[in-house]
Amino acid sequence: MKPTALQKAASMLCCAMIVVNPATAAQPESKPTVIMVHGAFAGSSSWDGVAARLYKDGYTVISAANPLRSVKGDADYVASIVRSVPGPVVLVGHSYAGFVISAAVKDNKNVKALVYVAAFAPEMGETSSSLSAKYPGATLGPTLSPPVKLGNGEEDLYVQQSKFPDQFAKDLPQEKARLLAISQRPATVKSLNDTLPSAPAWKTVPAYFVYGKADRNIPAAVVEFMAKRASSKKTVGIEGASHLVMVSHPAEVADMIETAAGVK
Repeated sequence: MKPTALQKAASMLCCAMIVVNPATAAQPESKPTVIMVHGAFAGSSSWDGVAARLYKDGYTVISAANPLRSVKGDADYVASIVRSVPGPVVLVGHSYAGFVISAAVKDNKNVKALVYVAAFAPEMGETSSSLSAKYPGATLGPTLSPPVKLGNGEEDLYVQQSKFPDQFAKDLPQEKARLLAISQRPATVKSLNDTLPSAPAWKTVPAYFVYGKADRNIPAAVVEFMAKRASSKKTVGIEGASHLVMVSHPAEVADMIETAAGVK
């Protein structure tokens, strides 16, 4: 018995409904949240150029305000931000914040990658000072102002504003570099002499590195050593780039973060 016209139409409608049924369609994987942590003598706004690119590409971005008080305290603070994110996270750290992201993963299983941006990737027992001095080229020490004594017995360090442009931002326009010098966030003497409270996360979480080859804070040879030790998935050195490589080369830094975000 041949199907009637009505039966044919009903069969076609049923097939069409199966094709477009959202329950049977593949759902796109959500992009990880990117949490970026600034280092000593910088601030959250130093990530603005990178954040703008990531946001345009559909990422949720958090630019954390690093307290710069101690490695453990700063890492605990960033870990609390990570815990507040329901999905996967890419943790990004600049300079001293490499210590912070190395210690902030803790039991947060949602951290899928670490990105070190002109940053330290320390081993247990190492400090910012000891790593900076591992190879020649670091010139930060003479640019620091005398410590500012705080009421709690700690001391804050600043970079002298007149020396900040050459030390931190040689590849940026002078006007921009001077403004960054004015808005710099101080770090305590303690934080820059702290060690990791536990084994570094780069031993278990994929790590990526991007840095400036003209960095006067963390010499390129030091970053290359750390990247190799951490079995970096990808390492990019940018010719002529300063320590504030995320400010002067936001596109390259954003590209590295997106590469890390694509890890399966």
